[in-house]
Amino acid sequence: MSTCNDALDRLHLYMDRELSLEDMAVVRHHLEHCPPCMDVYRVEQNVLRFVGNCCRETRAPESLKARIGRLCTGTGLPQTMPVDQS
Repeated sequence: MSTCNDALDRLHLYMDRELSLEDMAVVRHHLEHCPPCMDVYRVEQNVLRFVGNCCRETRAPESLKARIGRLCTGTGLPQTMPVDQS
């Protein structure tokens, strides 16, 4: 990875640990040697930390949790919802 654009394009994948170990190392190396990109990374970290703190204080209603559970098990789909058969 030779450019800031390359690093920044992969920043969220890096932060979510969705890159291969090799790609994680490449992005980490770039961040360690590029102060402007490291600044962007730190801002993104702070935003995620802030959102995470706010979300921890909010709980989903039990009715929503139950509905999601039914959808995940396939028992909560409305009869009129078309099913993609491709």
